[in-house]
Order: sequence, then structure tokens, then C-alpha cells
Amino acid sequence: MEMSSNHDYDISKKLLTEQETIIKNELHERLMQLLDVSRLGAVSEEEARAQISNICNEILYDNPRPINLASREKIIKQINDEVMGLGPLETLLEDPTISDILINNFNNIFVERFGKLERVPMAFNDNQHLLNTIDKIVSGVGRRVDESSPMVDARLKDGSRVNAIIPPLALDGPSMSIRRFTVEKLKAEQLVEYGSMTQAMSDVLNAVVLGKLNVLVSGGTGSGKTTLLNIMSGYIPDDERIITIEDSAELQLQQQHIVRLETRPANLEGRGEVSQRELVKNSLRMRPDRIVVGEVRGAEAMDMLTAMNTGHEGSLTTLHANSARDALSRLENMVCMAGFDVPVKNIRTQIASAIDLVVQLERQEDGRRRIVSITEINGMEGEVITLSEIFAFQRQGRSEDGLIQGKFAASGVVPHFHSELNKKGIHLPFELFGVDHHMDLL
Repeated sequence: MEMSSNHDYDISKKLLTEQETIIKNELHERLMQLLDVSRLGAVSEEEARAQISNICNEILYDNPRPINLASREKIIKQINDEVMGLGPLETLLEDPTISDILINNFNNIFVERFGKLERVPMAFNDNQHLLNTIDKIVSGVGRRVDESSPMVDARLKDGSRVNAIIPPLALDGPSMSIRRFTVEKLKAEQLVEYGSMTQAMSDVLNAVVLGKLNVLVSGGTGSGKTTLLNIMSGYIPDDERIITIEDSAELQLQQQHIVRLETRPANLEGRGEVSQRELVKNSLRMRPDRIVVGEVRGAEAMDMLTAMNTGHEGSLTTLHANSARDALSRLENMVCMAGFDVPVKNIRTQIASAIDLVVQLERQEDGRRRIVSITEINGMEGEVITLSEIFAFQRQGRSEDGLIQGKFAASGVVPHFHSELNKKGIHLPFELFGVDHHMDLL
């Protein structure tokens, strides 16, 4: 959720002066004349970068313009990034404090640090330069982007999620959004330390995963759903078989017994598409102990609910919604919009029976991500799904420096799953739920 801030990384030191840019452009042009690019693919990236550096140094040795060592290193680094990497993006990707890179067009780039957006002085040469970089990214994962398919989801080698959209849909030139995947894998203790949840909430989430309850993680864009899903999936025992299903693979599960599945878009002829729904249905034939769906978005919602209701306990998934109640409504709408001719009450009954817990996340105005609610689904009353909030973040205002003030509080309601977990040998003290300890004796 929040990324470590104890890192001094100054992008301005990586930028070239006007004189350095002239030298770089001349050097790049000369390099392309001398370099056999096709042969670079036959060696490791490290060796290829070394070869490029050697050729650049030889060319610069005869350069009439004076250039110091620091400038030389900066120029060669940028040329290497251009030939072997993703050009101006490489500098941003090296900064661990950046969580999102938002490219509005070739010379208008923003990043998010610690929940706040800021513009950076990086730029591509022009729209074609940006388009070439997008093409390099998407072709690396077997996808394509062109006028007939102008929107694409992809990922970088480090697992960062990429979305690109190009003309004619993007009016001001190609646009790209990169959701960084942190190299540093956050743990529950860090979320407690950052104030994203309390230790009591962490203990409960650990217990419900061990106890094989079905959990829906809900929240808005950038609220930390995948981060929390990664942390919660870490509680799954090592001896269980896990199937993960994603549109664009970004989960970082640490267990040994994992099969990772990823959707596939249609090819140029419009064939070969494999949807999340097909992968969910196929996963049921793979003898899973757990099914983890990165994000449920459409028709696969019905198959996911069916799986949860037919013995596939302990499943985890995420969904875009602003509250627990909203999350259940969205699930219901997905089933309806997928064309299933099922009465609404039956759909709600299936949802109430399948999902045990909704964990609601929020990225708040101060940039912090918090678990604002943990809610148990109790069942049905008439045609309404009944809910019980177990934990909530209670806002109390904002400080002078703009930070949101508030506290996490247990509701005092002991969830129904408490006794079920007890039967499985997973014991949660009543005090976690804001109930007097003497009730342990009842």
C-alpha cells in the first residue's frame, strides 16, 4: 500500500543538459550505423549493454566536443536504456518511491509518490517514440496495439501492470498508465505500521484465510486491492494447490504449489481469445484447493460464485466498488449482464451463500490507503442480503497538514464465523472484536 519513503532519488540529476542532448542524439545516430541490433538478442542483456557502452566510448573518444566523465556516463546510460530498455521510462522505473507512472502524451508525464501526483520533467521525443515504446512493451507479452485494436493491457518484466490506448481513441496521441509492482513485498506488519489497519484486523484476516472462508476484497482504483490480496494469499498453507486467474499477471504468491493462468486477447483474425470465465471454468477441473481471481469483472462472477458454493472454499478475489453493499450489488449486476436467466433473489441467495467476508479499501485524500471496513455476510432476510460490520475506520477530521485523522474500531459484534473457526482449531480472542474477555467462558 504505502511505499517506503527513506530513499533519496533525484530525477533531475538524471536529466541531460541541452549540450548533452545534442551529443546523445549524434552518438545514437552513429551507434545505429555501427551496431548490428539483430545480434544483441543472442547475448544476455548485461553483455549487450556492455557492448553498446564500449562502442559509445569509442565513438566519444573521437568527439571534438569536450565531455566530462559524469556526462559521458549519463549519455551512455540513456542510449542503453533506449536500445535495450524503455527509453525515458527506465529512469522512472528505477525510482522505488514511484507507485504509478501516468503518460498523458509524449511530453506530459506524471507520477504518483506516497499517494500524491506530481509532474516529472521526463519526455519522449515525439508521439512515434512513445508509440514504439508501447509496442515494445506489448509485443514482449504476445499482445498487439494498432488502429484495429487501439486499447491493450500488458505487463513489464517486473510484473508492473500496463494499460495503453492510442489514436484514434486517444485524441492527443498515445497514452499509457503503469501501475508499479513493488519489488519490496509488503507484509501485514508493515500495513499495521503504516496505519492501514490494526493488529486485530490483521489477526482476523489471517484466521479467515487459514479457516478457508471466501473473501471479496473491494475498493476503488489504486486503493491497494492487489497488495492486500498478495498479503492475504500469503496466509494460505504451503501444502495447498492454488490456481490464480488474472487478466494481466501481477500477483506475487510465494507458495510452491501454484498454477498461474492469464487471459489471452483475440488475434488479428479475431480468434483465439481466452476469457477469465473460461479460465475459471477450466480451473475447477484442475483440482484446486484455492482459486484466486485477480479481479472479477464480468460473466466469470457466476462461475466464481458457483465454485464457492460447490466446495471450493477459501477463494479470494477483488472487485471495484465503493462499499461492501456496493460490491455485492456489482456482483449481482455482473451475473445479470452476462445473460443468465436467474431470478434476482436466487442470485442474491447465491452471493450470500458464497461470500463470507468483504474487506473494503479506500485511498483517502491524504494519499494513504486504509482498510475502512471488514464486513461479514450473514445471509438473507426476505430479498435483502444482511451484513454485519466487524471493523470500521472512523474519520474524525483532518490535521493542519492535510492528514486524515481517525481511528479503527471494532463494532463489538462477534462474527458468525468465530464459532466455525473454533471448530477448525483457529481461536480468536473475543477482545479482538471489542467484546469483554469474560465472554470467552460462555
